[in-house]
Amino acid sequence: MLTRDEALALLTRFVKDEKIVKHCLAVEAIMRALAHRLGEDEELWGLVGLLHDIDYDLTGRDPKKHGLEAPKILKGLLPDFALEAIAGHNEHNGFEAKDPRALKILPALRAADHLSGLIIATALVMPGKKIAEVKIKSLKRKFKSKDFARGVSRERIREIEKLGLTLDEFFELGLDALKKIATQLGL
Repeated sequence: MLTRDEALALLTRFVKDEKIVKHCLAVEAIMRALAHRLGEDEELWGLVGLLHDIDYDLTGRDPKKHGLEAPKILKGLLPDFALEAIAGHNEHNGFEAKDPRALKILPALRAADHLSGLIIATALVMPGKKIAEVKIKSLKRKFKSKDFARGVSRERIREIEKLGLTLDEFFELGLDALKKIATQLGL
């Protein structure tokens, strides 16, 4: 399996958009926190989060293709079930994970992917544009506002409930995870 440093180097080789790289760092942080909370492999879950968008540029950001090239890039570098979770995180490409281990990571990855977007969008509307300013109450309000961060799927965030966490618990876990890497995110 890849080391975290090797994974980050690989990600930045394939993804040139700094915003997407920062998004991947955010998803990684949330996935590591989720793995810790759920008693799962923090390193593996973190790498899945970090590398989930590795094919974003390669697929021309086409939602019908995004996720399907990643397993080809990562073959032999991560377990096959992790590659299934990465391929399946994008609901628009038609891929369906089958391995039970992938099916455990998948709702976490989908939820972390979208929660990171909600937290960052919320931070960007704060006076100082800092994650430190974001409160759970603000996240809950923004989550309920359908006009806010329209690209963030509330349905995908709710997938965390399949793993036994409430939305409140997930918001707190995700916000705490991103506060720890706020400097890396520039927020």
